[in-house]
Amino acid sequence: MQNLVTRVLFNPSALFGWVETGGFVDPTLPNSFLLLVMRMGLGVPLIAVMLPPVYPNLWGDLRQLKQPTHRRELWLAVVGGVLMFSYLGLLYVSVGLVATGIALTLFFTFPVYTALLSWWWFGYRPSWPQWGIMAVILIGSGLTIPTDHSSTLSWFGVGFGLLAAGVYAFYTVVAQKAFETLHPLPFTGISFATTLVMSAICLLIWRVDLQGLPWLGLWVGALLSAIATAAGHLLNNLGIRLVGATAAAMVGAANPALTAVLAWLGLQEQLSWVQGLGVGLVTLSVALLSLAKPS
Repeated sequence: MQNLVTRVLFNPSALFGWVETGGFVDPTLPNSFLLLVMRMGLGVPLIAVMLPPVYPNLWGDLRQLKQPTHRRELWLAVVGGVLMFSYLGLLYVSVGLVATGIALTLFFTFPVYTALLSWWWFGYRPSWPQWGIMAVILIGSGLTIPTDHSSTLSWFGVGFGLLAAGVYAFYTVVAQKAFETLHPLPFTGISFATTLVMSAICLLIWRVDLQGLPWLGLWVGALLSAIATAAGHLLNNLGIRLVGATAAAMVGAANPALTAVLAWLGLQEQLSWVQGLGVGLVTLSVALLSLAKPS
């Protein structure tokens, strides 16, 4: 959902084939920080409201992080927030430099990086079936890259997309390390707050002309994006704690398929047969995950 909202904010779109909207701001770096500030400005209060009913010990855990014995958990949570800001910022920049489909496809190679980082950090060596899954993810992602002449490919955009995937992989393994002694929900709250602070600082450095912007559309998009982001990170971080960063990341590789289906239903976007084959390969790799056991 947040992928589609980002696409609509940057590009004019026809919702369900009959409502023309979107294209509210140009895909520039300062505008990316503006959208990130708006998303997190709504997302942080939303997280503050959503978390206590789900996890009543939230505020107690946050107070404990002030103690010297819990500094490790605090630093891991702050680092997680820095990484969250970094991968979101890099992804926004990538979306601004290349077609959104290309940027998102490159981003969804992150399970490969996550598996390699988990091997290096935790000693979870991928099994041969997992190596095969990673190969299928890369092949499928490569096939979904548009090749028509209307998509102007920028190597800077490609680089930012791959960097976003790598940073997100670091985020997942840092989260897994933190979850050994810290509940995922306080970690998520601190990460969101850190992202809001850093994006606000960057917006102060890279100024945006706020005159004449379509604020209603931007705030509606920011609210929808905040809801999707908050729910997605809560569920993903709980999943990391339950099954580990590598398995959670590979299950998350179904995201391109879900995005393609939602884009087809909501934005009337069509895939070529090659792109459909790529989505199918990525989805198949997730189905094969149940057969893959770590060494």
